Amino acid sequence: MPDALDATPYDALLLLSFGGPEGPDDVVPFLENVTRGRGIPKERLKEVGQHYFLFGGVSPINDQNRALLDALRKDFADHGLDLPVHWGNRNWAPYLTDTLRDMVRDGRRRILVLATSAYASYSGCRQYRENLADALAALEAEGLELPKIDKLRHYFNHPGFVEPMIDGVLEALAGLPEDVRDGAHIAFTTHSIPTAAADTSGPVAGHGDGGAYVRQHLDVAELIADAVRERTGVDHPWQLVYQSRSGAPHIPWLEPDICDHLEERHAAGAPAVVMAPIGFVSDHMEVLYDLDTEARAKAGGLGLPVRRSATVGADPRFAAAVRDLILERAAAERGRQVSPCALGALGASHDVCPVGCCPARAPRPAAAGADSPYA
Repeated sequence: MPDALDATPYDALLLLSFGGPEGPDDVVPFLENVTRGRGIPKERLKEVGQHYFLFGGVSPINDQNRALLDALRKDFADHGLDLPVHWGNRNWAPYLTDTLRDMVRDGRRRILVLATSAYASYSGCRQYRENLADALAALEAEGLELPKIDKLRHYFNHPGFVEPMIDGVLEALAGLPEDVRDGAHIAFTTHSIPTAAADTSGPVAGHGDGGAYVRQHLDVAELIADAVRERTGVDHPWQLVYQSRSGAPHIPWLEPDICDHLEERHAAGAPAVVMAPIGFVSDHMEVLYDLDTEARAKAGGLGLPVRRSATVGADPRFAAAVRDLILERAAAERGRQVSPCALGALGASHDVCPVGCCPARAPRPAAAGADSPYA
């Protein structure tokens, strides 16, 4: 095998995701998993789960992960990369611990993890690392030999992630009526998180002012807006906005909310808006409900034309980007000099999360980082 396709020392890739219900009977148990330890009554969870019931109690995320698995396996096979791909979730089957147990029993000892979150944040990185530590602790208690686990770097600015989003925005703009197209505003959306969590996202040296979470999203938004201008000749106004807030009202979260933003843009005379969900890897429930249902309803009430651009999903360019990230990390682990591929002003993210990166409110062990108890 050519060195360019050498994944050693790694012997498997683990796709690590959030998980979602796959039927009405799954909704409340799934939400109990998500909110475990918060003491939320079951009746309240039934209310929260209404947006799942609107879609038959099925989240699209699991099918989207299956599509991504197929895309990764096809890309690897087409390019001669001999690396099995497994899948585990945080909150629903297939559960992470079960998948990791199967991998260990199959003899996997050096595992790379791809999380379905491209940016730095507690919930998008550190919490997954905590999940990995929990799973390793469970396997250790069972007397199994523990594998060494590393996590792929944040890929928010990899061309294979950015280019499909550029195409998605261009397609959404093209879908607007011609008389409002050139004046359309672009609302780049991502998941709102508490401002305190945003401020402490990424390495300690960059904490404050939204931390790495906000800076990384702004970098991607600027890359896309610049590419749209270069390819269309039109300089569309844009703003980073937020969606899917779920916290207590007295706790400050990142703003503005997409629905408030649509009202503001309409009041300011914007003829149309393209909603570009750059914070999401695939069209899962928060995209289908918060954007395609709630935000579209808001825009419809205002008489404001809107289009929503596609997420990256299982785009072959994203699968190729994952292959690139694997080979890059494997070469670095073998002591080779590597030139990480990244667009924008921020450069490639760190390979190993440093101490103090995206801290939790209550410290817990986290694997695949500088502070891992499973080095």
